[in-house]
Formats: sequence, C-alpha cells, structure tokens
Amino acid sequence: MRFLPESGQLTVAVIGFGYVGSCIAATLADRGFDVVAVDADVPLVDEIGRGHFRIEEPGLAEKVFAGVASGRLRVTGDIAAAAAADVVLITVGTPVRDDGSLADEQLRGASLALAGHLRPGQLVVVKSTVPPGTTRGIVLPVLESGGLTGGVDFGLAFTPERLAEGTALGELLTFPIVAGGYEDDSVRAVTSFWQRTLGVEVIPCDSLEAAEIVKLASNWWIDANIALANELAKFCAVYGVDVLDVIAAANTIQKGTGNINILRPSVGVGGSCLTKDPWMVWNTARRFGVDIRTARIGREVNAGMPEYAARLVIDELAAQGKEAAGATVAVLGLAFKNDTGDLRATPVLDTVRALTRAGMTVRLHDPLVDTEEAEAMFGIRLSPTVGEAVLGADCVAVLALHREFAGIDYATLPVADGCVLFDGRAYYPKERIEQFTAAGYVYRGIGRGPSVLGTRSELLIRGAGSSR
Repeated sequence: MRFLPESGQLTVAVIGFGYVGSCIAATLADRGFDVVAVDADVPLVDEIGRGHFRIEEPGLAEKVFAGVASGRLRVTGDIAAAAAADVVLITVGTPVRDDGSLADEQLRGASLALAGHLRPGQLVVVKSTVPPGTTRGIVLPVLESGGLTGGVDFGLAFTPERLAEGTALGELLTFPIVAGGYEDDSVRAVTSFWQRTLGVEVIPCDSLEAAEIVKLASNWWIDANIALANELAKFCAVYGVDVLDVIAAANTIQKGTGNINILRPSVGVGGSCLTKDPWMVWNTARRFGVDIRTARIGREVNAGMPEYAARLVIDELAAQGKEAAGATVAVLGLAFKNDTGDLRATPVLDTVRALTRAGMTVRLHDPLVDTEEAEAMFGIRLSPTVGEAVLGADCVAVLALHREFAGIDYATLPVADGCVLFDGRAYYPKERIEQFTAAGYVYRGIGRGPSVLGTRSELLIRGAGSSR
C-alpha cells in the first residue's frame, strides 16, 4: 500500500514536544509544512500559548514562535489532532530504569492514545530511542489494538534521532537519516518523507531492528570512547603528562576509513542519551544471555568521573596547604555540555555533591540554565554573577565552558591567594595556562597535571573528616 500522497503538501503530527520533537516540528514548519505538535504536558502547551519556551537550543525558540505565528505550527494536548496528518512522528521520552531496562510508559501511552485516532493510509514513524525489537514488539501491537493492521492499513517505520545539543537545527538539515520499516512499503514511504521534507540523504536498513541498533551503536561508541579518554587521562596523570598532547599525537594514525579518534576526557558524561543508551544495550543483550561488557564498563568509568574530579580539587588544595573542610569552591557551568543550559543527567551535580561531602562551601554560576530548575536540583542558590560566585574562592572549577565565560579576566577576579583553577571541560591551551599561572592561579585539569591522588581525598568525600 502507498502510505504517502504522491503530490501536494504533506501534513505532519509530532507526538512529544520535548527537545527532539520541538526541533523537528519547528524545522518542518520553517520549511513550509503544516505541523501539529501534541504533548500531554499541559503547562508546556500553555507556556507556548503565552510566548514562553522552556528548551534552550540556539535558534529553536525563534523557529517555534515563527511557526506558531505563521499558522504552520500548532501545539496542542489533544491527540485527536494527529488524525488529520499524513505522517505521525513519535518523539516521546524513553528513559531507562535502574537495571537498564526501558521505562516504556510514555511510549506505550502515546501509542495507545494514537491507536484510537489512526486512519488508513497514515505513516507512523518512531524516533524515540529504544532497544531493538521495541517498535515491532510494543508499538505495532498497541497501534493495532485500535483495529487497523500494520503494513496493510498503516505504515510503520523507525528512524533514530541523532542530534546533539547546541547544533541540532543545523544537523537536521545535514545529517543522513537512517530508516528501517515494518515492510518494504513503509521503508519507501519514510525514505520519501525525509527526502521531501528535509532534503537529506536517507540510509535504508533491512529491518526495524537494524535501524534501532544504529542509534545505540553510535552512543555506545561515544560513551566507550570517552571512557577510554578518561582512563587515559588518569594514566597520563601518573607521569605528569598532558593527556591532550597524547591524544593529539595518537589521533594522527590512520585506521579503517579514517584516523584514530580518541575523544577528550572530562568531569563526566551527561545528557539524556549517552547516560542511558549503553545500559539499553547491556540490559537487552543480558536478556538473551549475552554479556556486553564494554557498554557496562564504559558507563561505570564515566559515572565515576565526577568523584574523581572532586578528588583532584581536594588534593590540589591539600598540596597548597588548604584543608577541604571550610574551603570555598566556585563552580562555573552546571550544564552537562558547553554552551547549553541542559541539566539532564549533568555530571556537575555529583561533583558538587562530592565537594560538599568533603566539607567545602560550594557556589554556583551558570548563565544558561533555568535558575529555578538548577536551584531545586543542586539545593544551592545560584550566584547571579561570576564576581559574586568567586569572591574569596579557594578554587574556581570551570565545569562547562560557555561562550559567556570566554571573556573572563581571571587576573581581576576577587579570589583567594593561591586559588586553584580546575579545568573540568574547558581544555585550556598551554598559552592560556601560562597566563593563569602568571596571574597567581594553580592550574589543574583532568590528565593535565602532576598526580597527587591518595586515600585522604577519598575519605573526605565519603564523609570522614567532614565538618558537616
């Protein structure tokens, strides 16, 4: 069966107006397509009507409200609005439980709600990241509970979301799209849809499961690669070697279709994808008796980096003759990634908790995050300015280097004498580090300084010797 009209303007429904759904909906509306976005979050829908958009992404809010103003984008809480669309995209959240299994409540709920409004000829496309077998084993039977038959009455496809915060809108129009379908007609329809709407290359897969695995494979690789970089940083620290020099040299060797590409170490990995997708791999494989160790180990390594970063701060302060208990650290940048306000699974939270357990006074500043959300998450009032955050600080920890921080004149900051400048994700070049040193700072980065690790910091973080 043909699931798309051969000519005329396509209409699209997007179920789930979170990060992914809003990026896609706004982009399609901007390209002239009629889009209805459906979300069960009533406050979110109301906020759009009042001119407020809660998601931070360069250019996204402007596109959303331009679409609303033009009439090409409508945001509603009524799932019945999806019945008029040629194509329905499902972009709801798919978190994992503590054991790595999929928390599928949102996906099931969206599919069940849609089932009552599906009509013959529609194409349903799942974009939420899921373990292989989910589209076929969960979405399909739930949709069919509405009385229609997949592959006969409606098409079903899976095209993984592969966007990165901060660059998503550009990537939507440049990245190839991977597509798998329930049967051949669905693959042809979804391929045509993305080519007609976004004009990008579409890479067809032989099955729904192959397309589902592609997204997991990408994030599995990224997380494992960062874990390698983090452990390499620890190894370099043993010898006082700059890990960035090692990575730059190692990456000059050609391997496969490109060069070795070791990523950079950091205070940790965050966001909604990298922190859960490897667990999806591990848990799914375990159900079939397969032990996928790299996914689990990579997650464990990266999840341990916030505490490791806190130990580096504490030990560097000790090297300067300062006790952690009673010392003050100013944290600049709370988001999980530079130049975003996204606090989802940010590793900065666990770093702050570790520093607090060691008895330190922690001040926070981030101009991009939602202040109320951040204060609720960290339990600390945010300092409105850099100057207020660093006043008398024994350590300034740059854990997300936003563009707003690039112009900071560290030589004029009102910090304590011998202040430690901790680089958790800034990757300052050596020339900049020399400037910090000349200004009286003691620079310390992950894998970029002498090794002073010991049991003392570990005891402090776990509460021994803490004044609280």
